[in-house]
Amino acid sequence: MPTERSGAIVLASGGMDSCVLAALAAREHEMAMLHASYGQRTAARERQAFRDIARHYGVPAPRRLEVDLSHLAAIGGSSLTDTSMPVPDGDLAREGIPTSYVPFRNANLLAVAAAWGEVLGAQAIYFGAMEEDSSGYPDCREAFVAAFNRLVDVGSRPDTHIEVVAPLLHLTKAEVVRLGLRLEAPFHLTWSCYRCDDVACGRCDSCLLRLRGFREAGARDPIPYAEAPG
Repeated sequence: MPTERSGAIVLASGGMDSCVLAALAAREHEMAMLHASYGQRTAARERQAFRDIARHYGVPAPRRLEVDLSHLAAIGGSSLTDTSMPVPDGDLAREGIPTSYVPFRNANLLAVAAAWGEVLGAQAIYFGAMEEDSSGYPDCREAFVAAFNRLVDVGSRPDTHIEVVAPLLHLTKAEVVRLGLRLEAPFHLTWSCYRCDDVACGRCDSCLLRLRGFREAGARDPIPYAEAPG
């Protein structure tokens, strides 16, 4: 362990991936956690999960930031934020970009994190993008992370040295589950469902990806489901 811990901001939705990110960051950094509400259907439940995870890791209030990005809902174009668009049943064999994609959401989130990182003097932003086992979102690709890092370098003060890191980028959900179990990540505090905020639906893309990850890891998912396909 380093004698002086550097600072890192974890982008934390309250889901299982960002929970594992927090477990990773907590080992090496003085951690701060950032959560955004953007008009998504399960915003209140995700915010609760974020707060529970932050408390679990002992992140003090001054190093927790909750932001409102509801302009993303006003812009629309996503079934997560537009209630006139149904969240479809998941299909893990589907090609293309699903309706749950929120246009340019991750750039908005990372911009807030980079700004806060300048103020905190952070060295890293932990970002839970997964290219190989996600829903096919374009802002979860390695090329996007590399491009955003160039943007931060150009657009921040010369003495700012913040890097967006994506340690889960080339992992599968099953590998994330196994990693989280090794790190004793509190999966029971997390929430992933796109549709519901009481009992996870078990049918949306996010639920199906999560359930497949736990199944392939040979582990039991600790959160409740209304329906859990085999």
